[in-house]
Amino acid sequence: MLDLLKKFFKGLELDTRMLGMIGALLFLWLSFNLVTDGRFLTPRNLFNLSVQTASVAVMATGMVFVIVTRHIDLSVGSLLGLIGMLMGALQVHFLPQYLGFEHPAIWIVTVLFGIGVGVVIGAAQGWVIGYLAVPSFIVTLGGYLMYRGAAWWVTTGQTVAPLDATYRLLGGGAEGTLGANLSWLAGALASLVAVVLMVQSRRQKKSHGFSLKPIWAEYTLGAIAIGLIMGFVTIMNSYPLSKGAVKRIFAARGEEIPQFAVVHGVAIPVLIVVIVAIVMTIIAKRTRFGRYIFATGGNPEAAELSGIDTKLLTVKVFALMGGLTAIAAVIASARLGSVGNDLGTLDELRVIAAAVIGGTALAGGFGTIYGALLGALIMQSLQSGMAMVGVDAPLQSIVVGFVLVFAVYLDIAYRRRTGH
Repeated sequence: MLDLLKKFFKGLELDTRMLGMIGALLFLWLSFNLVTDGRFLTPRNLFNLSVQTASVAVMATGMVFVIVTRHIDLSVGSLLGLIGMLMGALQVHFLPQYLGFEHPAIWIVTVLFGIGVGVVIGAAQGWVIGYLAVPSFIVTLGGYLMYRGAAWWVTTGQTVAPLDATYRLLGGGAEGTLGANLSWLAGALASLVAVVLMVQSRRQKKSHGFSLKPIWAEYTLGAIAIGLIMGFVTIMNSYPLSKGAVKRIFAARGEEIPQFAVVHGVAIPVLIVVIVAIVMTIIAKRTRFGRYIFATGGNPEAAELSGIDTKLLTVKVFALMGGLTAIAAVIASARLGSVGNDLGTLDELRVIAAAVIGGTALAGGFGTIYGALLGALIMQSLQSGMAMVGVDAPLQSIVVGFVLVFAVYLDIAYRRRTGH
């Protein structure tokens, strides 16, 4: 029996480090569920956990590219705060004067403006790093200080509220969800995308003459992926809206209040994370840009000699990081419904920790998008669980810091053992 299990797992060719992260996540969930008398693994808490993880997860996918190219970005938390403040001021103080209060175009203009600002600032940082050869640590440390101060000057320290009603839907909550039917549809589409990516990966390996997994292993992995996706949708669709929320939502629509239970479904921020993860995975594995990133991280000198413009590549990587930070700023500010000066505080550490815990090598050259997402989920699970148990905030910081150092140690030990 043991030999059959070994053969089975060997045929699946699963990343042992990923299995370790999944095991650590399950251990955390079961432990917190035990000490909270079953309150941790409930649809309500898992829904909140998914929403709370979203903004850090989005930025962590970009941080993978930054770290893979042997750089670091310490400015993402402050940049998130600055972009959030600019977007808040735009939709509260400026756009209503020209478009009218709660105009349907306000959220679109705001989001596009925020992403544009993020890309420009990120590209500027990348230009200084790539073309002026200033270390990324110094450039982004300067950004960390400048952007936080600039955010204060936008509104002289005043909190911006209330944000546009449609914009707030992007942050989740009772109204910022897909509902039951759209959640099932989104789950089915995500399952289809997962299967298509697996099929394309197999075809590409076959065309290049690489060894292939047994076909039963491919079917098994596909079934696991579909099971995880649809299982998540099932849990989200089992979290009912409160009666007060149902009355408020249907009254605002001018519709009759239903007599049946109305569920939350998948939150919009989670949908955004899924879309970002798919796009970033395609970029990493299917594009020349992605291949250049990992080639440069593996050996910058060899990459430059082979014709890769590593300076321009640095600009593009940081511009992408800036754009993803803007998307995270949308999620974070929309979830709160307002923008204060503390928005994004310490997020840079959470994002870097998520990428590193997820297996991104600080020495460059290796990292995965799914690893960063798992790292973000582990970090948020740890913090949320400690908060539910009643652990004081200072002790939470101590634990998170210890976990980060321990995770890096395990990563170094793993790479030495495997020769990666």
